[in-house]
Amino acid sequence: MTTSHVSDEPAAPLTSSITLAITGMTCASCAARIERRLNKVSGVEASVNFAMESATVAFTAPATVAQLIDEIAAAGYGATLPPEPVESTVDGAEAAEPVDRVDVALIALRRRLVLSGLLTTPVLVLAMLPPLQFEHWQWLSLTLASPVVVWGGMPFHRAAAKNLRHATATMDTLISMGVTAAYLWSVWALFLGEAGMPGMRMEFTLFPEPGAGSEEIYLEIAAALVVFILLGRYLEAQAKRRSGSALRALLELGAKDVAVLRPGQVGEVRIPIDALAVGDRFVVRPGEKVATDGVVVEGTSAIDAALLTGEPVPVEVAPGDAVTGATVNAGGRLVVEATRVGTDTKLAQIARLVVDAQSGKAAVQRLADRLSAVFVPVVIALAVGTAGFWVGATGDVVTAFTAAVAVLIIACPCALGLATPTALLVGTGRGAQLGILIKGPEVLESTRKVDTIVLDKTGTVTTGRMTLVDVVPAADTDSAEALRLAGALEHASEHPIAAAIATGARALTGDLADVVDFSNVPGRGVTGTVDGRRVLAGRASWLTAQDIDLPIELADAVDEAESAGRTAVTIGWDGRARAVCVVSDTLKPTSAEAITQLRQLGLTPVLLTGDNRRAAAEVARGLGIDDVVAEVLPEDKVAVVQRLQREGRVVAMVGDGVNDAAALAQADLGLAMGTGTDAAIEASDLTLVRGDLRAAADAIRLARRTLSTIKGNLFWALAYNVAAIPLAASGRLNPLVAGAAMAFSSVFVVSNSLRLRRFAAWSQQVP
Repeated sequence: MTTSHVSDEPAAPLTSSITLAITGMTCASCAARIERRLNKVSGVEASVNFAMESATVAFTAPATVAQLIDEIAAAGYGATLPPEPVESTVDGAEAAEPVDRVDVALIALRRRLVLSGLLTTPVLVLAMLPPLQFEHWQWLSLTLASPVVVWGGMPFHRAAAKNLRHATATMDTLISMGVTAAYLWSVWALFLGEAGMPGMRMEFTLFPEPGAGSEEIYLEIAAALVVFILLGRYLEAQAKRRSGSALRALLELGAKDVAVLRPGQVGEVRIPIDALAVGDRFVVRPGEKVATDGVVVEGTSAIDAALLTGEPVPVEVAPGDAVTGATVNAGGRLVVEATRVGTDTKLAQIARLVVDAQSGKAAVQRLADRLSAVFVPVVIALAVGTAGFWVGATGDVVTAFTAAVAVLIIACPCALGLATPTALLVGTGRGAQLGILIKGPEVLESTRKVDTIVLDKTGTVTTGRMTLVDVVPAADTDSAEALRLAGALEHASEHPIAAAIATGARALTGDLADVVDFSNVPGRGVTGTVDGRRVLAGRASWLTAQDIDLPIELADAVDEAESAGRTAVTIGWDGRARAVCVVSDTLKPTSAEAITQLRQLGLTPVLLTGDNRRAAAEVARGLGIDDVVAEVLPEDKVAVVQRLQREGRVVAMVGDGVNDAAALAQADLGLAMGTGTDAAIEASDLTLVRGDLRAAADAIRLARRTLSTIKGNLFWALAYNVAAIPLAASGRLNPLVAGAAMAFSSVFVVSNSLRLRRFAAWSQQVP
């Protein structure tokens, strides 16, 4: 688990937490400015995410939502509580699909891009192809370019003006300054210079030529810059929407209505899902989604949880089994009693974890924010310095102007601001699809450093359920007959070992016979009459105390089972022991494969359990684990993790029970099985929804891949600026090319992040 710096002053508890939708942000500098403003408010801790256009704010009672919104407005931006989906109506009928604010913004941006592009195309063609430059062509260019500069570039100009009122600067300031400078120079050259003369000709060059003087116009640069930047913004918006598709799909998984069975009413009543309450019983037909978390009370079926957990194999359920909301009933009719509804369901908890992870910031993101906050003022100073240098060195105002505009345009830090949040958005969304929940972005750093993984035994590498694994009959006894009688007797008991024998017997022999005169001797065994026979089942020593003869082969079977850490139940009747039923908590089928995968990631596995040494050693042998710590009390699990940390190891811990929660919190990286307790999940950094240990390896791989993508994005964003700014300042870069390069850098960062959508779990990879 990662820790954050804590000041010497005691902090007031944060009592409220909200997420605000932010409007008007155009780059990471905007996000950093809003974040600084909010964090200056007493009792407020805020994190602003540029990619998600949101602010996550925790605050104490003295602060109010209205105050927070006012602070954001004072910084020049808009803020609202995220609206509920608004459904349009036609003639009083509700529409099927809610209005999506992001879709509306995309449509408006696309309209502005298309119209600006249509007007700019002839301006570019005329400027770049001298044979097409007819007499007075420059005035047509002015007519076509003006709407693009004014209306097409209005979002940049409006944001720049707002920034100016607040004495700040952002990427929009750079764009607006560059576009406006190119346009105003062209207007001056046309009306007051020589560019407006009939027969004026101009050739396009990648590298500006000094000494062109007042006959040069830059209308194609002004208009094309607007189009390039709009195109970059549109592609970014589309990519961000695609990157959030996993979360939207997750949130849309739940059922919309449900058929409930009301006491005293005949038949089913269909109600909205919001009206369902804990304790209600509802019907799930084949093919329908389970409306909410609950327990099966009637029927048997197979539940397909692939959309929620990524696990393709349906799970068989029967009365008493728990089911999760949003999973699909693939078989027969079920009646389920609701145990959790609304925001308490597993689906809602998963969605919250994903949103929290996407809203937070990793260490690399905080570094990028700090760089972006000072980058824009530095770039403006560089542009002014560039212009001053060229005027002083050559006296050529045109060369100075083009170099300054190129610096303004190419240095926009948009790619830098998108590098981290976009990769985090895609990575956590993909994780949710695979049943891997990353609680926070700081987890990414932890996964890179981990070298040891501590594994709880029961429920993590084993099924956590007692299972009948073997029946050893005496020489003159049929094993099927012994199991049939044992299963009938044990069916009358509620002990987990008895249930394992009864389940195994039912699977092999079908229906179980009835038992009469059943008696339970706690800690020793049970007895009863089955088919006229008095049958005993329990410890071998108890049976011999009841004058039951124990054959040597069965005594050896008991010793062998107990040496392997298993439980041996001896069955006898008619004065003689007839068989030994061996019961054990078995390994999950995928655990050995998972250990191999973890080793491939450079992790050393350690098995940690409160079970006896023989049982632990048997499990470790089956998994190929050399380091075993057994017979550990719950409170001692923390001490084991601490000891490993003192040895210099960076420790990950995988567990599922309440007794694992403290160790999960102590570990440098905590992974909770999604099939485990809420306490374990709450204490962990990563949650493995499907309860498959292979997901631990996939989770670490995904987190490392996401971190690698973030670092790659930051490298290329910074390398682009470092390489391009000197080139632009040297006067060797046309501002038009600079604008195209700047837009491409942002698109590259987003596209690189989207590659995480193709991340596949090891189990999904084709050999």
